[in-house]
Amino acid sequence: MGLSENQREPQENAIPASPGTSSAEGQNPSQSPISSQSPEELKEESRKIRRLQIMMSMVTQVIAQDSSLTVDEASEMVADTRKAALAMFPDKELAFDLIYWPRLQRLMRERYRMQ
Repeated sequence: MGLSENQREPQENAIPASPGTSSAEGQNPSQSPISSQSPEELKEESRKIRRLQIMMSMVTQVIAQDSSLTVDEASEMVADTRKAALAMFPDKELAFDLIYWPRLQRLMRERYRMQ
């Protein structure tokens, strides 16, 4: 038994595996937004990303391992981390909220037995 016509067509409401995969297919790589950056801009963005990763690693390690850190101090660190990340990447608030915020919330819940 073969597939019906509806089963062969991609679903209109289907969510792509990653952002831009469905719209980027068939495009010339030179048309992508990232290629409009100069090599220096790409290098600077890479530096900022690495800096953010190191900062997040340090904050999560301090919160997890410093037994003298109070919940208020840890909350202040989380808030300051968010401010620093948004200062480096002002238009990426949603990305921070999707990637780092759940990690920080989970860590705070585990460390301070918060609900």
